[in-house]
Amino acid sequence: MTQTPAPLPVPVDQLRFALPAVHESPDDERAHRKERLAGALRIFGRLGYEDGVSGHITARDPEFAGCFWVNPFGVPFARLTAADLVLVNEQGQVLSGLHHINQAAFAVHAQVHRARPEVVAVAHTHSVHGRALAALGQLIEPITQEACAFYEDHALVDAYTGVAVDEEEGRRIAVALGAYKAVVLRNHGLLTVGDSVDAAAWWFISMERCAQVQLAAGAAGNPVPIGHRDAVATREQLGTDLVAWISYQPLWRQWCEDTSGAQDRP
Repeated sequence: MTQTPAPLPVPVDQLRFALPAVHESPDDERAHRKERLAGALRIFGRLGYEDGVSGHITARDPEFAGCFWVNPFGVPFARLTAADLVLVNEQGQVLSGLHHINQAAFAVHAQVHRARPEVVAVAHTHSVHGRALAALGQLIEPITQEACAFYEDHALVDAYTGVAVDEEEGRRIAVALGAYKAVVLRNHGLLTVGDSVDAAAWWFISMERCAQVQLAAGAAGNPVPIGHRDAVATREQLGTDLVAWISYQPLWRQWCEDTSGAQDRP
């Protein structure tokens, strides 16, 4: 019997692979960031990260120095649209929008953005497992492949001084963050940064999941850590903002498809 030959491989240059968009103008970049910011907040709401009026993501404006887009105070994540977002300066003064912002929250974000000019977005909410890990004063341990993305690339703010309402507290957090992608705020929660809204959102989602796994594994027994050499190698493969952006895309596409044609698109 004559066998049918296998199909020829598709040329690599014809295979589709999404990469971050490149925009030709600040207006286009601003519209894109606002859409992704509103969508990330909606996804955070869907994942249960909202807790009362706590929780916020900020995105640097691509044109106006020292200005940032942020979710308005008291508006549910699940109902946010790009039109609801508020533009503020480094002092938290509203430049565009009709709502107040969470001033206590922005005191932290402003200092992180100031210390890290390459950072586009900062994410912080009072997620359940992040708070549980923070209550223990623990870092993310390299006990899973995903956790290795944070290996030696996040810090612990090992103090709690009440609700962060001033610049000094924000500076302490920014100093602890340093060049890392994330911090655990003891007795408070998680904070992540990224060179895009997508990257910052993904690092927060991944860190929250790593916290959940670590807590579950610790409750069940003694987790076996990944060795230093392998943890570093895995971080080098999985720990970049580009990988975070790529990892976030299935979640973003799923959300867009679920809300396609609906009024609750960002």
